[in-house]
Amino acid sequence: MSGADHDLSVTCQIAAPREMCWKLWVDRKEEWFCPKPWRAEVIEQDLRPGGRSAVRMFGPDGEDSGPMEGVFLEVVPNALAVTTDAYAAGWIPQTPFLTAIWRFEDEGEGTRFTATARHWDAEAKARHEAMGFHPGWDQMMVQYKALCERVVASAR
Repeated sequence: MSGADHDLSVTCQIAAPREMCWKLWVDRKEEWFCPKPWRAEVIEQDLRPGGRSAVRMFGPDGEDSGPMEGVFLEVVPNALAVTTDAYAAGWIPQTPFLTAIWRFEDEGEGTRFTATARHWDAEAKARHEAMGFHPGWDQMMVQYKALCERVVASAR
């Protein structure tokens, strides 16, 4: 069995350079990270292995996800970011749900962006699917692609 056996993933081709896609992934997460009308708030994003990753999502009817806390495992600027919720900052263990793998690759004149949720087991994967991985991450991808392409178009 490989780690990919428990993956859920979304991918798209973005008509924008990889460096710009990375910058918008880092700097403007509030604009694309969760499906509208929900909104995201970045609490902390310490882009280094062991650095804290914390985001909170708010729903249109007052819903509050509470902080989604984890750490970065790997960061390669303009190419890759890997986070996990198996640990809070300071390597404090917590109940794991997934490892997120955000990949940016050159493709033609633009970027191939892939977001993967790698789960610890089949049960966690099934639970995420039932929670609405699709269409939630699909909508996140649409919003992110639109933001990147809008920024490129306005820079011309």
